[in-house]
Amino acid sequence: MVPPRTLLVGSGRIGSRVAEELRRAGGEVVTLRRSAASGADGGRHIAADLSLPLTEPLPAVDAVVVTLPPGDEPDFLAGAISRVAEALPARPARTIWVSSTRVFEGYGDERPLTESDEPRPRSERARQLVDGEERAVALLGATILRPAGIYGPGRDRLIRQVLAGRPVDHDRRTNRIHETDVVRTILTLLQADQVPTVLHAVDRRPATLGEVVAFLADRLDVPVPPRGEPAGRRGTVLDGTRLGEVVDGLAFPTFEDGYGEMLAQRG
Repeated sequence: MVPPRTLLVGSGRIGSRVAEELRRAGGEVVTLRRSAASGADGGRHIAADLSLPLTEPLPAVDAVVVTLPPGDEPDFLAGAISRVAEALPARPARTIWVSSTRVFEGYGDERPLTESDEPRPRSERARQLVDGEERAVALLGATILRPAGIYGPGRDRLIRQVLAGRPVDHDRRTNRIHETDVVRTILTLLQADQVPTVLHAVDRRPATLGEVVAFLADRLDVPVPPRGEPAGRRGTVLDGTRLGEVVDGLAFPTFEDGYGEMLAQRG
């Protein structure tokens, strides 16, 4: 059973799809977003700028899902979850904080990284993600979900790059997850009796960027993009074993499956 009432903080593609699935399953959804919404979907929408204190208390909810990107200020994410926690009348039974595998940018590709590895942020955005994770755990006991390289309908930057023939770093190690499987993972975590503290959302096929663009070029019947200058980082390899233990099969287990579906829909 889905939670009776879920608060969704953030209104991007992932949050919108989670809201749609929760409503379809009979759950009530309250969305907290910066801009006002029409309410045409039958849900309740609260407009709030989370860089500022909330002016009114939030309703009691059974679960919270946060899909906020980093903000312009270094303390935005930590401050945002603090303001949400302060405005809630009680701590919800389940909180999912959607972060990013960008928190591992300080590692190389020497070995696969698991959920036991500590973050190594280097950039300001990565440090902001880590600060948000820590605050969400401290205040709401959140489960941290770290997706890697989300792609899917409307997220076709790499396809367009291959069609344009732009150079890429063929040796860079990459990890991916289809948007559909991120949504399925969040829904699974909301309904499970027991959840891990941290979970990597990655598919079963880590690959070099060269492997991915070669696959796309073959399917698109265009030349493989040339090798570009090596990036400063060689990328990382993420271990998706725990995700396989939590989610009963991925809709798109490999990038070939996911991009193949996207290309088929393009005709």
